[in-house]
Amino acid sequence: MAARLRNLRQEVLRGPDDHATRAQHARGKLTVRERLDLLLDPGSFHELQPLRRHRATGFGMEDRRPRTDGVVTGQGTVEGRQVFVCAHDFRCFGGSLGQAHAEKIHRVMDLAEAAGSPLVTLIDAAGARIQEGATALAGYGGIFRRHVRSSGMVPQISVVLGPCAGGAAWAPALTDFVFMVRDVSRMYVTGPEAVRSLTGEEVTHDELGGAGVHEHLSGVAQFVHDDEESCLADVRHLLSLLPANNRELPPREEPEDTPGRGTPRLMDLVPADPAHAYDMRTVIAEVVDDGDWFEVHARWASNVVCALARLDGEVVGVVANQPSQLAGSLDIHASEKAARFVQTCDAFNIALVTLVDVPGFLPGRDQEHGGIIRHGAKLLYAYCNATVPRVSLILRKAYGGAYIVMDSQSIGADVTFAWPSNEVAVMGARGAVDVVFRRDIEAAADPAAARAECVKRYEEELMHPYYAAEQGLVDDVVEPGETRAALIGALAMLRTKHADLPDRKHGNPPM
Repeated sequence: MAARLRNLRQEVLRGPDDHATRAQHARGKLTVRERLDLLLDPGSFHELQPLRRHRATGFGMEDRRPRTDGVVTGQGTVEGRQVFVCAHDFRCFGGSLGQAHAEKIHRVMDLAEAAGSPLVTLIDAAGARIQEGATALAGYGGIFRRHVRSSGMVPQISVVLGPCAGGAAWAPALTDFVFMVRDVSRMYVTGPEAVRSLTGEEVTHDELGGAGVHEHLSGVAQFVHDDEESCLADVRHLLSLLPANNRELPPREEPEDTPGRGTPRLMDLVPADPAHAYDMRTVIAEVVDDGDWFEVHARWASNVVCALARLDGEVVGVVANQPSQLAGSLDIHASEKAARFVQTCDAFNIALVTLVDVPGFLPGRDQEHGGIIRHGAKLLYAYCNATVPRVSLILRKAYGGAYIVMDSQSIGADVTFAWPSNEVAVMGARGAVDVVFRRDIEAAADPAAARAECVKRYEEELMHPYYAAEQGLVDDVVEPGETRAALIGALAMLRTKHADLPDRKHGNPPM
């Protein structure tokens, strides 16, 4: 009996056959076991239901019943912390989902929720198993329902390492983070053949749903890598920044950096003239522990930067305008990107640091017709609904509605700072005087000189650096060299913050 069990286990580890393994490697992809070895700590994986086989008949299925049924599920550790995994094995039925396959995934998802541990799904699947008909579709429904039930309770990470088509594509969209690999990952609801049949349009798999599409255009993937090894290494890194569940704080890591370190380089990194661009990422790197930070959605909606980092060892989520892209203004995609990130941080007890340098919302017919009001409200809603510690800093300008939306004191920021160069106003001085003093300027003997005088007057009365502090709109004005120490001090003060949301079933956020 023991010998038979050992033989069965060896059969499971080998997979279908050597030809299928060679074919997988020929596609430039790792096998499911090779992927799990890269993701999990050595020797930590404990597989669940490795001997499971499907019960389907017809279409020759009764003669093809491989062990695992095309998905490997179980539990392991990443840096010593428990993680549940389910990983499709493309060598078995193309990783397609049938009833037994789905039931294995349902079980590991239920265990992840019950144990309060993250769930990582390695996706390499051809979709629903056609030979099993409607039962396969029902299996997807069970997966979707569990993703929604676990949302905001345990971190859920999807890693697309091959095809993810049809109904299967909805699963990654329901999770917290999506990883993809260039030239390997493809994700779409309707494939090229169906597109050609229905619309006559000729499009390749990569053009339709390759990693580049979801990195730059759709925003579905937060992280895209050149190979599976670096991709799975970053999945491990992301897990090191997240708590196991919504009842825990993110893991603290003792920094080599000192909390009181000065940041005088910020004076050189940020131009005094608010019209001059700079890269906000250099500011983030200067402020956070050891210059180490992990950007989310780096190549989508790049006019706003979202990142996970540490300040004095504590994980924080950073949201920052990016003056080097669209002058740092907020548009539809930037609002969606930042709103989603704020919600994710709030769900998993990650304090928020907002760095503000924003001239307003991007103007134009395309933005208005595209629903900037609705999409911009998503970011406003996310901040207003967030109960984690929230600290904001105005570096230079903060104009109009965008100032309010970027976690201003009026919408609930716990502590607000500003640099001496800050400008908080309804709009820039030049635009303001064209509205307020238009008639006076037109009637003046020298309109240009009159306009310049009005601009100077407006700036002196309403836009001087200490106006916001005098009005109580910021809690303190700090020098750039004190930025790191000020942020760390505020976050330490707020570490025990507790806030309750209203007693309701759920809010109704803008869509």
